[in-house]
Amino acid sequence: MFGFTLKAQRPPDPEPVTDGVVQRFEHLYEIDPDRMQIFPQQELPVWDTERIVAARWDHLAWIHDHFADSVIDGDDMWAELQNDDRPGLTRT
Repeated sequence: MFGFTLKAQRPPDPEPVTDGVVQRFEHLYEIDPDRMQIFPQQELPVWDTERIVAARWDHLAWIHDHFADSVIDGDDMWAELQNDDRPGLTRT
């Protein structure tokens, strides 16, 4: 029989990142639950959150394998944009 207690699988307290964004796990950002008044955030055990994140990575890998000629690194793309002097491009 499989079983666990929700208390043992309770996620860590949210750490504020910016106004309206919190982080409970590394590289996993959420809307601040205090802002979710109409549709409150569900209580998910840690194992379920980890399962969902793993499935997203698996899906992204599948998409890359089937549809992408190459995968672009975000840092390389940002550096290329910073060096682009074409009119109409704005830098922040």
